[in-house]
Amino acid sequence: MASVLPSCSPSRLHPSSRLFFSSLPSSPAFINRDSHVSNRRSRKVCSLTNSSSAEEFASVSRPGSLRRDALLGLLLSAASLPLLAMESSAESELQGGFRSYEDMTNKFKILVPEGWLVGAGETNNIKPVTAFYPDEQASNSNVSIAITGIGPDFTTLGSFGNVDTFAENLVNGLDRSWQRPPGLAAKLINSKAANGLYYIEYTLQNPGGKRRHIISAIGMASNGWYNRLYTVTGQFMDDESDKYQSLVEKSVSSFKLIQS
Repeated sequence: MASVLPSCSPSRLHPSSRLFFSSLPSSPAFINRDSHVSNRRSRKVCSLTNSSSAEEFASVSRPGSLRRDALLGLLLSAASLPLLAMESSAESELQGGFRSYEDMTNKFKILVPEGWLVGAGETNNIKPVTAFYPDEQASNSNVSIAITGIGPDFTTLGSFGNVDTFAENLVNGLDRSWQRPPGLAAKLINSKAANGLYYIEYTLQNPGGKRRHIISAIGMASNGWYNRLYTVTGQFMDDESDKYQSLVEKSVSSFKLIQS
């Protein structure tokens, strides 16, 4: 019998959202560690701290096309991880230190490190969001999957440009190192297209802060009514690379869309 990954504590999702975007002048909603939690049956609800939307942030970040701005809005929203934590109904099976997590409702599967917790929920702009992270209070490492509906003019990933253009636009939209005083520094490490997905690796670092490594996989699929953008985001800090880098890399690279 396939097992179900343990549910998350909502406040545990705080590090990956607040620290990730705290330096940005305008960022998506995020969860505070001290967020109030109310229990209703098995569902836990977190209060969110709201700021300007990711779409607004994207539109003023740098000059560019409407497609680029729309893409940045989706990806910035996806990376911020505001979500409601609840029991997960997706099934998983153990495979050599990883669990194969399969969500038949949202048509994706991914390998998740054994022992990591899972949270799933919805936000106003992104439906749904699923996050996986180690059961360690101090860790900032995690992998998240956000699914967002997109307009009919976005028919393939190529609608956003090739993978190199896609990656440069994303990272340039995050970078604030050109400001005076300098803000968040974003640096593109690598980008490639494979298996119908775009893979992007980059780093983020606040002035005087630790460097955060981001590994993303982006895909697109239809649910029968409209196209949806899948954004898989894995992250780990420099000082956690020995422990989590290989786990995050394997998890993100294992992501696959399930064909209907």
